[in-house]
Amino acid sequence: MSLVSHNPATGEDIESFDELTDEQIEKKLAMAQDAFVSWGKLDFDDRKEKMLKLAKILKEKKYELGKLATLEMGKPITQAVGEVEKSAWVCEYYAEHAEDILQNEIIKTDYKESYVQFDPLGTILAVMPWNYPFWQVFRFLAPALMAGNVGLLKHASNVPQCALAIEEMVLEAGFPEGVFQTLLIGSSKVEQIVVDDRIKAVTLTGSEYAGSQVASQAGKHLKKAVLELGGSDPFIVLADANIPQACEVAVNARLQNAGQSCISAKRFIVAQEKYDEFVGIYKERYEQIAIGDPMDEATQLGPLVNRQALEEIDEKVQKSIEMGAEVVHGAKRIEGAGYFYEPTILGNVTKGMPVYDTEIFGPASAIIKVSSTEEAIQVANDTPYGLGSSLWTSDIELAKKLSKEIEAGAVFINGMTKSDPRLPFGGIKKSGYGRELSDYGIKEFVNIKTVVIE
Repeated sequence: MSLVSHNPATGEDIESFDELTDEQIEKKLAMAQDAFVSWGKLDFDDRKEKMLKLAKILKEKKYELGKLATLEMGKPITQAVGEVEKSAWVCEYYAEHAEDILQNEIIKTDYKESYVQFDPLGTILAVMPWNYPFWQVFRFLAPALMAGNVGLLKHASNVPQCALAIEEMVLEAGFPEGVFQTLLIGSSKVEQIVVDDRIKAVTLTGSEYAGSQVASQAGKHLKKAVLELGGSDPFIVLADANIPQACEVAVNARLQNAGQSCISAKRFIVAQEKYDEFVGIYKERYEQIAIGDPMDEATQLGPLVNRQALEEIDEKVQKSIEMGAEVVHGAKRIEGAGYFYEPTILGNVTKGMPVYDTEIFGPASAIIKVSSTEEAIQVANDTPYGLGSSLWTSDIELAKKLSKEIEAGAVFINGMTKSDPRLPFGGIKKSGYGRELSDYGIKEFVNIKTVVIE
């Protein structure tokens, strides 16, 4: 089997890579096991030095790496460069803070002494997606390695060059061989790695189906898993919201990365008093979006990742229109090379339509009119997912109260949902479980060990 690097802007294959054989996989597992013996004992200062060097390399190569991401999955170049810069940030964050986060926690008891220490687990398998080919990996890599673990990366099959570039940079930064390795394999070989005794835990970002498969495999073998899966994030606009500001943010919240983000806003739940104003301004912003070659710095919207993604979003949009959704803007493919889709707004969306009921992984917005704040929260929670959410109102105290009612891993008030190294990130319901980033993320893959002195 070959892993193919494919340019979604042109529809052309770039390069293919042979999948690792079972013998090669075994060698990499053994290398990881050997590397952990010494890496797990290394002090924080040595790990910090290498992690800061890695951040420096990312910054120095941000344009080169950005072009690689754009080439393999179609992200507009300015967004791709920003993703690399953010990857450097997470490396710097954990380089500076890991030691403090993982210092022994003293517990006052009637023992002579009692405390909790945080020991690394060993080799962690990361199964990562294509939509943020650098950020998704580094937000796992930085905390895992700073905690003393070693990592194996099974990246998405369509971004093999990004996957190899990450391993090369890790080695260039001075990390010992085997501390972080890329596995060029397809999904069919993931299970044999998950169940291997040398793998101590697994983290996956991807689809609900992929998450359920890996979670099942890990659970059967009593291994911890952290899952970040799909999302159908609500963007709730109450009657007292600043509509021009909300619309300005809404465009980026929906169209960044061509809408191919788990935490992008997908369902826009708007108070009926402001519905017409919101739709009008939102449409004006959509009409100004620059669509085209993702390598052009002026481009704001690039292609979808492949033909299947293009066909799936068009099918959901057309079915919703047949069921009564109003076409406010777009709603069709863009003819020519590559997998481009018009930025789309569907109004008067109701329950039962695909754009209401399912995750829309592309540049299509579903706008839902509600008659009250209570209905807005009910609609926001009317989804099997619970990843992020955005709430717009001028009443901050009300927003804080409503944040307790919204079923999601995050609520951003008057702002766009985003990940940040300083804050925990993850979801509930079918959006997965566990947390990445912040203090919580680095402690997902450590042994929280009690030590008592009588």
